[in-house]
Amino acid sequence: MTGAVVDDLSRPHPATPRGTDWSLVSDRVMGGVSVGAMDRREVAGRTALAMTGDVRLDNDGGFVQLSLDLAPGGASVDAGSFDGIALTVRGNGADYNVHLRTDAVDKSWQSYRATFHAGADWTTLTLPFADFTPHRIDAAFDPAALRRIGLVAIGRAFHADLAVCDIRFV
Repeated sequence: MTGAVVDDLSRPHPATPRGTDWSLVSDRVMGGVSVGAMDRREVAGRTALAMTGDVRLDNDGGFVQLSLDLAPGGASVDAGSFDGIALTVRGNGADYNVHLRTDAVDKSWQSYRATFHAGADWTTLTLPFADFTPHRIDAAFDPAALRRIGLVAIGRAFHADLAVCDIRFV
C-alpha cells in the first residue's frame, strides 16, 4: 500500500513510526462500564494491532477505542494533500468507526466519523475524507489540521474484535 504511513506496525508495541503510541480508551473515563484490551499479535498470518472487548450501554456508556495522536505532544499534521485514509483490517463481521480529531475539536465527544465493516478476511479499505461526517461539531473538517485518529467500537452493545495491520493517508 502506498501513501504516508500512520502505522505499519514496524515499531515495538505500542509505538508507531510517527513517534507516538497507541492507547486504549473506553467509556469508563465517563462512568461507563465497557471493557477492552489492546495488544499486538499474529492474526491470520499478519502482525496486527488488536482490540477486543465488550461494549455496554449501562451508565450512558457505549464505546471502546484504540486512539493515536498523529504527532508528538498532540500537535497537528497536515494531511491536506491526501484524499483519505486506507486501513487493512480484519474483524468479527461488525461495523466500526474511524474518528478523526482536528485542531477545531475541543471537546471529547466531538469528532469527524466514518463507518467501516471488518469482516473475517483481511481487507484494505479506503475512507475518503469527504465521507467523514461531523459529530457534535459545527466546524468544517480540515485534513490540514489533523491531531488524532481513533478506531472505535461504539453505539450498541456487542463484542468487539478488530485487528489492523496498516493505516496510511492516501
